[in-house]
Amino acid sequence: MTSETPQLTASAAADSYALDDQVGFLIRRANQRHLSIFADAISDLTPTQFAALSKLCEHGAVSQNALGRATAMDGATIKGVVDRLRAKDLVTSSPDPTDQRRILLKPTAQGWDLFEAVAPAAHQITQDTLAPLNEAEQTIFLLLLKKLT
Repeated sequence: MTSETPQLTASAAADSYALDDQVGFLIRRANQRHLSIFADAISDLTPTQFAALSKLCEHGAVSQNALGRATAMDGATIKGVVDRLRAKDLVTSSPDPTDQRRILLKPTAQGWDLFEAVAPAAHQITQDTLAPLNEAEQTIFLLLLKKLT
């Protein structure tokens, strides 16, 4: 810590702390709003299932590990998501022809059909989530979010 950065005492920090102004709280509130909009628009998939199916339709056959990285989900989470997509017959798995130890996932015809059917709603979800912002604010907000991630 440099001399230019003043440290708050514990009581001063507590006195000046307002949860409603904290980044994590605000991001969580914005995410809750987005998830509500998503649930109203797409009832067949959870947001994580949609993300996985979307990436599979974008990239084609990929390993579960690669899908987890592409969707920013840890191993346990992506496994559960893939299991649920498989149970809905939206995803299939097969051995990688170049490495029999690896299993490749890909969307089924039903998975493709569902993705194509809900993609317009997904675009609208983004627009509805960003609706309180004007166009310039939306652009800046998305750029800043990408910078944070």
